[in-house]
Amino acid sequence: MIETERLLLRHFTEADFEEYARICADPAVMKFLGGAMTRLEAWRHMAFLIGHWQLRGYGMFAVEEKSNHRLIGRIGFLNPAGWPAFELGWTLAPEAQGKGYATEAAGRLLQYAFGELAQPHVISLIHRDNTPSILVAERLGEKLEGETEVMGRPVLIYGIDR
Repeated sequence: MIETERLLLRHFTEADFEEYARICADPAVMKFLGGAMTRLEAWRHMAFLIGHWQLRGYGMFAVEEKSNHRLIGRIGFLNPAGWPAFELGWTLAPEAQGKGYATEAAGRLLQYAFGELAQPHVISLIHRDNTPSILVAERLGEKLEGETEVMGRPVLIYGIDR
């Protein structure tokens, strides 16, 4: 578990599913991530996130507010087979957006990636129209490095060196 001033970052559990499914079903949240998910798709995605930890030793954290212990999203690392590079990404529920949570948690995880995981370079893959996420990447010190396509969707590559 990793703590920030206002957040707890921890592993997903089965008890997170209902809230995770609600977040993944929201068209606005999922607009740049392939669209809203059904319950089955959300279950499979949560299982993928848990499995990523088993296979890589790192992954996405479940994010909860310390004040109420409610799941508000996912923030962490992805690098499955065929991925462009070690990625730091974030997805938050609508009620958690605009509060600085993504920057707070991602900033702490960037330190973790460089320190604990000894990553020399971290990227964030962001749809070009996702201005809030671009602003988070820039607040973290990430710079635009190029473009690529991931799972059939064009994305910008923001990155930062250790």
